[in-house]
Amino acid sequence: MCVTHCINKEERSKICWIFLSLVTLSPRFNSPHQILGFYPFRQQFRGLYQCTDLVPLVGWIIYLSVFAWEWKMKCDEVLKAVFPYLEGEDLASCMGVCKQWRNLAQDDFFWKCLCAKRWPSICKKPSPPTVTYYKLYQTFYKRKQHRTLLPPRLSFDDLEFFIDIWTEDGFIFSEMVPGPILQSGIKIPPPGACDMLKFHLEGPEYRMKLPVDPRFTVPLSQTVSVSVLVGRKDSNRVACIINRSMFDYIDRTAYRAMANDYLDFSPVYPFVSGIRAWISLLFMEEGNEGAIDVFGIEMDFCDAANSKEEVLWLLDMLDWK
Repeated sequence: MCVTHCINKEERSKICWIFLSLVTLSPRFNSPHQILGFYPFRQQFRGLYQCTDLVPLVGWIIYLSVFAWEWKMKCDEVLKAVFPYLEGEDLASCMGVCKQWRNLAQDDFFWKCLCAKRWPSICKKPSPPTVTYYKLYQTFYKRKQHRTLLPPRLSFDDLEFFIDIWTEDGFIFSEMVPGPILQSGIKIPPPGACDMLKFHLEGPEYRMKLPVDPRFTVPLSQTVSVSVLVGRKDSNRVACIINRSMFDYIDRTAYRAMANDYLDFSPVYPFVSGIRAWISLLFMEEGNEGAIDVFGIEMDFCDAANSKEEVLWLLDMLDWK
């Protein structure tokens, strides 16, 4: 059976599957020749014979099928001979064929062989680091792309946001905003908002938005700074989101002025860092090139948190005082 090492894993898996099918169907026919003449397998073998490198292996499969038929080889023995040559996905599929196949495929020896291909060093131990090698392979054979978050311990009903914006002349916006208000966002963009800004506000990304009423004007000739604190009503604690950052970038094509700051996390999470909070002033130009007319405030955490649950988990991890 060493001949299987001369072909790639896809071809090997295909031939093993044909062989297993032959063995499974053998009791339904009167001779091995009837099996090999069965139309689906005749088509499969015709394709395999077109590859000259596989001819010896096809002959080997036919020989084993005849051998199993004539000498009444037990199906278990045949399966045990073929299973070590299957990939993990194929071996797992075998477990769904029938009870007999499932019991055989659960043998930890087969899964140790698969683990030895991926993590040879871990198989040098006398026993697997997990309960079984099957469990080890099942857990780590493929990186999980999406993980389901547990329900957050915070809710927007428990939060209050303190937003202060000022220029060199004094404060131009200073409000305590309840969490549900910031969560509800801007339902309808105001008349006069540009199409690009409307597209941004209606996008699928999760952002916290606050309509500003009455609007305020920001002179472009002055430095504008912002601070944002968040308070928890359930524990009377406060954390900092943005600390005296300047709106140092104005995107006139998107009609947003932006500031950012790095979040301070609790010492309980020592390896979490480098996440920034962004706050934007949403504005319209009313013909005055020296000032912007702000109608809304937006806050988000870019790619670090893209849903309500992720935002609440991120806020829960802050250094609350």
